[in-house]
Amino acid sequence: METAPTTETIRTAPKVLLHDHLDGGLRPTTVAELAAETGYQGLPAEDPDGLGAWFRAAAGSGSLERYLQTFAHTVGVMQTPDALRRVAAECAEDLAADGVVYAEVRYAPELHTERDLHLAEVVEAVLAGFAEGSARSGGAIRVGCLLTAMRHAARSREIAELAVRYRDSGVVGFDIAGAEAGFPPTRHLDAFEYVRQQNAHFTIHAGEAFGLPSIWEALQWCGADRLGHGVRIVDDIAVPAEGPPEIGRLAAYVRDKRIPLELCPSSNVQTGAAPSIAAHPIGLLAQLRFRVTVNNRLMSGCTMSSELAELVDAFGYGWSDLQRFTINAMKSAFLPFDERLAFIDDVIKPGFAVLVG
Repeated sequence: METAPTTETIRTAPKVLLHDHLDGGLRPTTVAELAAETGYQGLPAEDPDGLGAWFRAAAGSGSLERYLQTFAHTVGVMQTPDALRRVAAECAEDLAADGVVYAEVRYAPELHTERDLHLAEVVEAVLAGFAEGSARSGGAIRVGCLLTAMRHAARSREIAELAVRYRDSGVVGFDIAGAEAGFPPTRHLDAFEYVRQQNAHFTIHAGEAFGLPSIWEALQWCGADRLGHGVRIVDDIAVPAEGPPEIGRLAAYVRDKRIPLELCPSSNVQTGAAPSIAAHPIGLLAQLRFRVTVNNRLMSGCTMSSELAELVDAFGYGWSDLQRFTINAMKSAFLPFDERLAFIDDVIKPGFAVLVG
């Protein structure tokens, strides 16, 4: 008889992570040490234990404003090549230790130029760090970069060109992030058109803090390959007291086209976008067979393993469900088809076969 997955056993399963922010998962010790090395002022606590407690409290406050304060501090200490390389190497190590075999980690190069680093220097430092961390982990993980442009800024075309320039060196795609309300993705059409013309891939943060219009624009105007979050697609699904759910035209399009949803349940709970894991739309979306992927790695101590374990507790998922989410993610990765297939056939399926027993 199949045993229910636990955090410990899930940690041994091969996992795939598509939505992870490099500046959103630093070790508190690293933040404290880098602040001392770089002269960064303003940390809410100087010792790692106090700093870790502050990060956990801020991330779990339910306030998006306070949640975003955590990134101000991490970005603040990530302004030198050595700091960027260290953070990237530790990211790869931490993910590998949690059983992640493939990850796409995103960051905004333009946020790391306060000390006059050129954008290319930022990218090269991060790529070197990922290679170093993967090597330290014995090659147990492969990490690809997504270069993110900020919605409120005007550098998206420049960042898109950078992503294409480094696509044979470990950059697998392009992204935009930042406040959705007031900064629609159509402001960056030039960048998206360039990426498409170069036969490259991109995802768009859409449908998290803002609703269906953001998702519609990301897909129908910009042509996104994936939706970063996309959780508000549930607003186009009615669940009557009796009978099956009624799926609207946009939601049906997303499901029919198998557009991947990069869902981050714990993050949504922490920012107040969802009241709890048990009430998160992932349950309905998975039930209706949207292409759901599960993502998270936060300074609050969340890992991919703990995130999946939370879903097991909330929805009664078994190993077959977790394998489906993992294969969904691998199918949706910005890697060539043969490489995705090799991960599925040679790593993911054999790894889960052992656990299913």
